[in-house]
Amino acid sequence: MKIHILGVCGTFMSGIAVLAKQHGHQVTGSDMNVYPPMSIQLERQGIELMEGYSPDHIASDVDCVIVGNVIRRGNPAMEYVLDKGIPYLSGPEWLAKNILQDRWVLAVSGTHGKTTTTSLLAWILQHAGLEPGFLVGGVPENFGVSARIGKNPYFVIEADEYDSAFFDKRSKFIHYHPKTLILNNLEFDHADIFADLEAIKLQFQYLLRTVPGNGLVVHHAPDENIKDVLSRGCWTPVTAFGSKNSSWRAELIKPDGSAFSLIHEGKKIGEVHWQLLGNHNVDNALAAIAAANHAGVAPETAAAALALFKNVKRRLEVKGEVKNIVIYDDFAHHPTAIATTLSGLRAKIGKARLIAVLEFGSYTMRSGVHKEKIQEALNDADMIICKAPEQDWGLKNLLSGFRQPTALFQDVDKLVQQLAPSLKSGDHVVIMSNSGFGGIHDKLLATLENS
Repeated sequence: MKIHILGVCGTFMSGIAVLAKQHGHQVTGSDMNVYPPMSIQLERQGIELMEGYSPDHIASDVDCVIVGNVIRRGNPAMEYVLDKGIPYLSGPEWLAKNILQDRWVLAVSGTHGKTTTTSLLAWILQHAGLEPGFLVGGVPENFGVSARIGKNPYFVIEADEYDSAFFDKRSKFIHYHPKTLILNNLEFDHADIFADLEAIKLQFQYLLRTVPGNGLVVHHAPDENIKDVLSRGCWTPVTAFGSKNSSWRAELIKPDGSAFSLIHEGKKIGEVHWQLLGNHNVDNALAAIAAANHAGVAPETAAAALALFKNVKRRLEVKGEVKNIVIYDDFAHHPTAIATTLSGLRAKIGKARLIAVLEFGSYTMRSGVHKEKIQEALNDADMIICKAPEQDWGLKNLLSGFRQPTALFQDVDKLVQQLAPSLKSGDHVVIMSNSGFGGIHDKLLATLENS
């Protein structure tokens, strides 16, 4: 079958492309925004990638077009598909019909930590010899690819609450019908499609209705919004993690979260010593261990797997070190994610200087929805550098009230030119964005090398 994918470079749609190729289809794709790591993944998988949305990119004998949720009416390729009567469907619908049928689906949902937790869970099952299929919204370094079909029955998927397509406004996760479901946390996000937190909670209510009675819901005990959703109706057994009274909890051995004891039903199971940092990642690990246990993986086996976990691209990933200055790339683009990322690194580096460099890439952030939370989220940073958002919602005035030194730039090149000379040996620079950020990481490293 010949398949063309519109919006193929998105983290989710890139994974769909990989799965379709592994399923035996001839796959091509087009997109406007092409940048690593997904562009590299597509090239390595032998998937032809075309820039832009010209109708000419779609073969005359194409059998199906899979439409990413970035596509809107008026897109020339989409209008061509509609006018010609070419069969089309959303990525989640294609996935449900072609890959997830008859699989034991383990779905990871929540506002934060989905990619890391999904990667953890897939790796634990892999380490246990189960060879699961998976689709992750990033590239887990243990696998080197964001998706694979794997072997029956297990399939691990990042269950996103974002909408499926312009013609299907249900959350993606409604299509997946998981047997094991992780509810990691729940906050307001995606202001471009959700009016308020209640609208997001409604989608999570629908998700709970799809989990069978012989399944399991693994939920973060301290999260009040998750508690509220569960109270509205849950027909599935539940197990909790993350509080003192939870079935699954941790006791920190190191304050940065890089080592902790695993406690199950009040008994110490073992210790985890791993590469990840922060209390949020300890919670992610607990969720993954509990979900894997439902699939038959002993907690001791899961704990051993975590010691070999290599994290995900763009999750506090070290991009380089020049003159004892460490440059990190992180996907954080919500105040909570920013705060937990910086807090985890601060616990590791102690009093070393921590510089936060931000691009407000998501709709929610660039429109200033969470502006009142940004100052607190950046509390652990010693210096804050921002690229100005397209929409002026008063960031300059906001930064002027910070206790730390701050700077605001319209242009990435000017940002790099001004930032590089101010850095000194021992600094840790965390660049946070959910986009390519104009290639800032390589530009900054090159400038430091040549200075």
